[in-house]
Amino acid sequence: MLNIDKIRKSQTNIITIGSYPAIIASMLDFDYLSKKEKPSIKAIIAAGRKFERYFFGRREILIPVFPSFDQVPESKRLSATFFLNLSSGRRVLTSSIEAINKLPALVGGAVFAENTPEKHAVELKEYAKQKGVFIIGPSSVGIIVPSKIKLGAVGGVDYKQIISAKLLDQGSIAVLSASGGMTNELINILANTGKTLSFSLSFGGDRFPMVTPSEAILAAERDPQTSAIVYFGELGGKDEYHIAQLLNEGKITKPIICYIAGTVAEMFPTSPQFGHAKAMAKTTEETAKAKRDALKQAGAKVAESFKEFVKMIEKIPRPTPEVKAAPTSGVNKLSKKDIIESMHDRNHALISTSISGYKEGKVLVLGEELLDFAKNHSFAYIVASIFLGKKIKSRELEEFVDFILRLLVDHGPYVSGAVNTIVSSRAGRDLVSSLASGILTIGPRFGGAINQAAENWLVGITSAKSPSAFVEEFASKKIYISGIGHRKYRSDMPDPRVAEIISYSEGLEARFTSFAREVEKITVGKKGNLILNVDGAIACVLLDILNEKEGYSVEELKKLVEVEFFNALFVLSRSVGFIGHYLDQKRLDEGVFRLEEEHVAQAEIED
Repeated sequence: MLNIDKIRKSQTNIITIGSYPAIIASMLDFDYLSKKEKPSIKAIIAAGRKFERYFFGRREILIPVFPSFDQVPESKRLSATFFLNLSSGRRVLTSSIEAINKLPALVGGAVFAENTPEKHAVELKEYAKQKGVFIIGPSSVGIIVPSKIKLGAVGGVDYKQIISAKLLDQGSIAVLSASGGMTNELINILANTGKTLSFSLSFGGDRFPMVTPSEAILAAERDPQTSAIVYFGELGGKDEYHIAQLLNEGKITKPIICYIAGTVAEMFPTSPQFGHAKAMAKTTEETAKAKRDALKQAGAKVAESFKEFVKMIEKIPRPTPEVKAAPTSGVNKLSKKDIIESMHDRNHALISTSISGYKEGKVLVLGEELLDFAKNHSFAYIVASIFLGKKIKSRELEEFVDFILRLLVDHGPYVSGAVNTIVSSRAGRDLVSSLASGILTIGPRFGGAINQAAENWLVGITSAKSPSAFVEEFASKKIYISGIGHRKYRSDMPDPRVAEIISYSEGLEARFTSFAREVEKITVGKKGNLILNVDGAIACVLLDILNEKEGYSVEELKKLVEVEFFNALFVLSRSVGFIGHYLDQKRLDEGVFRLEEEHVAQAEIED
């Protein structure tokens, strides 16, 4: 059931299904102009990117994008109160039902899409009714409750329209229409006559709207802030007869001002189809004139022309003392000119960042002034926070990152990265070039296995496979398990670094570490050197700490794998070692490195 007062009293947390930048931008402008501290749109369900960039006033913000409701963080799903379906007509039923099922605090939603199958609209209406939520549409520009919520394109998609239509001031007149364009036109007519809205919605022009005209009018009747109703109807269908019945039964007591468009159709021998699916009179009683007469007889004020309709709107009395308009939001204390000037020249920045920036001439890192950030935190804390894009919470992560940064700093001059750096330094190259040559060797065969190992342990846990099934899958594909195996160490001569790394999982549930160690038991049974190596150990312990102490969900951990977070610690730490080798070679000054003939074998490939 549509309950306008409930909408006013609910939190406004919106998730859009699909993306329509102009509509989303207009909703954010409405939020900003309504003096909301935060945008009402919390997430977008779409494919192809992780964020979409919009303005909130003059400030650019990033709205997170998720491929499905399952990947929306739990906090956002549990707090979402409204959805706006911007997807294609064929996807409306399944995606809207998913929204209803996945959003437990849902109050209602709106469907913008046209060409929604009528059968789907009927099924969705019934499902929403069973679940106690409202859905407006299909083919609807949505609903607006001034200074509270703008759910859709209703009221216009330009911030100047929002201001001029007085959509920031709570009023006492409801505007209802099937047509999106006419809904916006009536809102503007109302504003031009010095009156303001209590709410407005468009049912949509399909034959089976999920909120019918009579249901919307009953919502206006129940709304304590609405004192009068402006209704624009069309030929076709029998909605007006239902409204007339409600009037005759005394279920509608507030004044209704109506105009039913389409009398011109009676000039044709056969009634033409107008723009909306329902806008065609199949019988005499569905003509505009017949419906006007029915409403008049029931006591509604019915205009015979649109000009007369406007005059009737002008004559709507101000709210009586018993029906007072709520106080305005306060934004209009600013002049319209000042608001427009502050927003008219908005241009998107070339890049966006969430880590650092300037504020009042000071450098801020993660919201804290740089000098304070440096003085108050350890290097490990700073590194972990910057790499994760937010300040870390746990001492466990800070201590583990500190240990890893020290542990990975160097592993001798024998590894490929160190060799490249040494050769470049001896060739007379500068520091940056030599360091780059070393870093460029980092990959799946050297240093870059931490990230792949993290992905392996994540897959193992999320797939609910047994360690033996996990190992067998890799064996059947003849693929090495990243994080397992070492050229030097064996089960009877273990790597002492691994034991030290694993010790940081003590006191944790450590499901990732436990899984990795169970995998190791199986692989060493096949070959002694297939032990859990440093990369694999770092990956599993880091996953456990992030999951248990920092509160990262499995989906969030997967995103860290996607951006190679786990390799970042190795790259940073080993860069110190590479720089050390560069400086060491400069001090020793042994000259350019060149292989002798006996150092190179001529390979003979057998046919």
